[in-house]
Amino acid sequence: MIKVAETNELVVGGRTVQGLVLHDEEGTQVTLPKSEVTGELKPGDTITVFVYTGAEHVYLATTRVPKLKAGEFGFLKVKDVNDQGAFMDWGIAKDLFVPFSEQAKKMVPGKHYLVYLFIDSRNGRALASSKIEKFIERDVLTVNEKEEVEILLCEETDLGIKVIVNNKHAGVLYHNEIFTEIRIGEKRKAYIKRIREDRKIDVSLERSGFGRVDPGTRRILELLKKNNGFLNLHDNSTPEEIKEHLQMSKKTFKKAVGALYKQRLISLDGDGIRLL
Repeated sequence: MIKVAETNELVVGGRTVQGLVLHDEEGTQVTLPKSEVTGELKPGDTITVFVYTGAEHVYLATTRVPKLKAGEFGFLKVKDVNDQGAFMDWGIAKDLFVPFSEQAKKMVPGKHYLVYLFIDSRNGRALASSKIEKFIERDVLTVNEKEEVEILLCEETDLGIKVIVNNKHAGVLYHNEIFTEIRIGEKRKAYIKRIREDRKIDVSLERSGFGRVDPGTRRILELLKKNNGFLNLHDNSTPEEIKEHLQMSKKTFKKAVGALYKQRLISLDGDGIRLL
């Protein structure tokens, strides 16, 4: 079965003036435009393509990798606006349509907006919506505490950064849990720190407890080697100094230093850490 706005593995059926004719196991046909046909493909070969709908809902394929697929959140740029809605660049030839009814606020050409890509149940067309709240799953959580997840950084607040977890749930990454450079719109690996009674999710960029020491020890060792075996950091260093040099919390720093000291890889001098 052809899946619109997703990657499909299809079979080459033949060639036409327009390009390659592809089909699935059920015989549904898709056209891969001539301009995107590369290599020597012959009938019976399989090819992985992204499928979308063109004019009059005809299936089209592309070998390009889109910026968003069905069921995903992401930031896209508005290319144009007309009397029906906005058109966003999602990395393929056909722009992604956002009807006025799916705009949380009126979109402006040239600006980026957080949207969700969904399939219109009435006609099977891929659409985007900036009314993201209705696509966030809050009743049934599919993640557990300490689990590794993927987050999308969405919006900065006084407390921290609003994130979307695994393209499903809303979460928060607090400012005091951030020890590295981040930017809104990027995706990162993170960990579920806490699931609150109200089903709100707190996330962290580091594993909780001793599980997050191993990356910290590697980071300290790497920096020691780059700095001729010495770091001017110690127990009395401020959290800000440690964050600036190592992108980690002081708590993680102390655990990592303790682990390295027990392994006799470093010495603890009054003015800092020395590599043995």
